[in-house]
Amino acid sequence: MRNYSNLMIVLILMIILAMTRAAPSAAQCKKEKRLAINACISVLYGRPPSSSCCKRARVSHVKCICPVITPKLAALINVNRFVKLIEGCGRRVPRHFKCGSLTIP
Repeated sequence: MRNYSNLMIVLILMIILAMTRAAPSAAQCKKEKRLAINACISVLYGRPPSSSCCKRARVSHVKCICPVITPKLAALINVNRFVKLIEGCGRRVPRHFKCGSLTIP
């Protein structure tokens, strides 16, 4: 029983550490947004994403990028194209996922 309790404590600590690492700071978010915009600006002009844009799509924190998608911006985004671009870069987009003002069907 004691080993079970110790194991549970270790698992809880690992989860807490993972959660604190996963949450980016405001400065990290600002940097991620800037990097994503610079890497993916060509996509706005109808070009396919570059390798650096795909890398940003795979590594950027959703908590940093999604707040940028305002209702005004969401109205300009073709959701199906958005999902194909992200998934084409190797990042899965779950159904019914909400990112800013954009909801994935």
